[in-house]
Amino acid sequence: MHYLLFYDYVEDFVAKRAPLRAAHFELARKSFDRGEMVLAGAYVEPDHGAILVFRSEAGAEDFAKSDPYVKNGVVTSPDGKSRSGSPS
Repeated sequence: MHYLLFYDYVEDFVAKRAPLRAAHFELARKSFDRGEMVLAGAYVEPDHGAILVFRSEAGAEDFAKSDPYVKNGVVTSPDGKSRSGSPS
């Protein structure tokens, strides 16, 4: 079972994320290294959000609570969904 975390970007996301981007990627890198995050990526067209994949709901929730993008309001409230059927 995996847990998908959906982010929706606010207007002017690219400009607003700039001072937070390094910390966001560092958090993602640590989550991946711990085996919590499986995959993450932004939508290309339209560029209004991202999907982050975690091994557990707890890992996704911990990430979202610590993510500078969430804490500073450059993404709207994250929305998560459990999904099964994918390889573990």
